[in-house]
Amino acid sequence: MSGLEVMRALAAGELPPPPIAVLMQFDPVEVEDGKVVFECTPSEAHYNPIGTVHGGLACTLLDTVIACAAHTTLPAGTGYTSIDLNVSYLRGIFDSSGPLIATGTVVKRGSRVIFAEGSIVDKDGNVVATGTSSLLVIPPR
Repeated sequence: MSGLEVMRALAAGELPPPPIAVLMQFDPVEVEDGKVVFECTPSEAHYNPIGTVHGGLACTLLDTVIACAAHTTLPAGTGYTSIDLNVSYLRGIFDSSGPLIATGTVVKRGSRVIFAEGSIVDKDGNVVATGTSSLLVIPPR
């Protein structure tokens, strides 16, 4: 299956979600070529010691949507891995902030590197975090 076909099958429930998606409560809600949208409802289970959602949730959500957007552009058998991930936290996230909507979009497709970006908005439409990433394309063997 191509990357787009895999992501569509995940969103349709035809393939089981990866364990990280279950653990972090990430659900794909929109998939197209070069773009994905996931939803996440944060809870107190995601809180850190200071009483807010841990930044790792936003970072992992951004890493997921950015990488999945890149995945949609790849042919069957082609892999990828993150080279870097840069995240900016703009607002605190709380259990009352959700559902969060995270969008990942490919900025530039390359045969060796894909550049992509993502953002997370809270239930009120406020941007709470943004991110960028470069992903190494791994050709089939």
